[in-house]
Amino acid sequence: MTLESELAALGVEVSTDRDLRLKVSSDWSRMSPVLQDKLPPGRYLADLVVRPTSPDQVPAVLAVAYRHDVPVTPRGAGTGNYGQATPFDGGIVLDLRGLDHVEVTGETVRAGAGAKLTTVDEVARAAGRDIWIFPSTKGSTVGGFVGGGSAGTGTVEHRTTSDGYVVSATVAPMDGSGSLFTVSGKDLEPYVHTYGVTGVLVDVEIRTDPAREWVAVYGSFGSYADLVAVHRTLADLPVRPRLASGDEPALVPTLPVALDPERWSLRVIAEASTVDEVVDRIRGGCGEVVRVARDYAETDVVSGMSYNHPVYFLQQSLPADAPRLFHVESSGEPLWDSPDAVRACYSGPVHLHLELFQHGPGAMIVAEYSGEEELLAGIRRLESIGVGVHSPHQWYVDRNVELARETARRTDPKGLLNPGKLVSSPPVDSRVNIGVVR
Repeated sequence: MTLESELAALGVEVSTDRDLRLKVSSDWSRMSPVLQDKLPPGRYLADLVVRPTSPDQVPAVLAVAYRHDVPVTPRGAGTGNYGQATPFDGGIVLDLRGLDHVEVTGETVRAGAGAKLTTVDEVARAAGRDIWIFPSTKGSTVGGFVGGGSAGTGTVEHRTTSDGYVVSATVAPMDGSGSLFTVSGKDLEPYVHTYGVTGVLVDVEIRTDPAREWVAVYGSFGSYADLVAVHRTLADLPVRPRLASGDEPALVPTLPVALDPERWSLRVIAEASTVDEVVDRIRGGCGEVVRVARDYAETDVVSGMSYNHPVYFLQQSLPADAPRLFHVESSGEPLWDSPDAVRACYSGPVHLHLELFQHGPGAMIVAEYSGEEELLAGIRRLESIGVGVHSPHQWYVDRNVELARETARRTDPKGLLNPGKLVSSPPVDSRVNIGVVR
């Protein structure tokens, strides 16, 4: 039997359609001009797209691929920004979106790796629970977020996906065994934010809180200093906000909500009992309260304008002949206290999109692209003034690297899982992940 026929005999969907292979062989890495040049669509192309629809089909697919020495790249919704799901050695792209079951289990939610976080959140809310964190692209899959994401809406209170968000996970190894195993506690470390190189996440159990009433609050300010004066106080509210994003006027006109393009914008997802306090702080800080929206759906609109989304909106607004823009993900007090020093780390217009973390500020630093060398030199300049940086311009596993390598020796002895993503020392300076305290 051929590889294709063996896989089809398992009852999974198998496709060689070129358009589909092209689509699932790329992600949103086109946001990075560095990755645009290194990973253009079609340069790395899967040979097969395989879509399981039940958990036990995943280890069966891996066992077949193992026998044939065929690489496998797991994929969710393809909303990652770093090229993590690019099939560098061809082979199989394992489309996990068919694993979309969701179940509330007391204080946690168990979901198939391919379940979208929009669905996970809806099911949890219907059961009176809030999932801890979800990404700004809420249509991402839960497996993709755990395997490749880090922070998002909920990070102000719960930090990142590596800080207790995951309770347990079912994993399929690439060792020829055709088996599944479950990990929990500290044993989860090599499977979170490691892009599937240590095993394919089949389902995950994530933490929830009792559901709260969340309210979207919009404010605006006449200066960056006024915005910061309020932004830096919001983690001290009696109930921490789910999100607090801020933008300079250069970014505001491209956001998908009509806001004053000449003022600095603040958007907060606040717990209902704190809304009056948020409003008072905005007004007491020389700001204007633009809108207070109590419909839960409105908070998703605010979430959709967080993290790197304003960068994307700005990129999309530019004419084709405009200079390309890049961003770096950053954190540290200088983002609040020394914005001019931060901007001076790159030439030309430099813009800041602010986020709030549990321990302080984060930002997307946006500038014009003049080459990878200058981009990396700017990262070193940022670090020299106390700004921590994570580079969204590389595809290498950059957290718990040695632990991931040690684990993969057992779970992927042939190195067939997502090849090219796990190296001993990532050649691109990326430092810390956004939102992580070191």
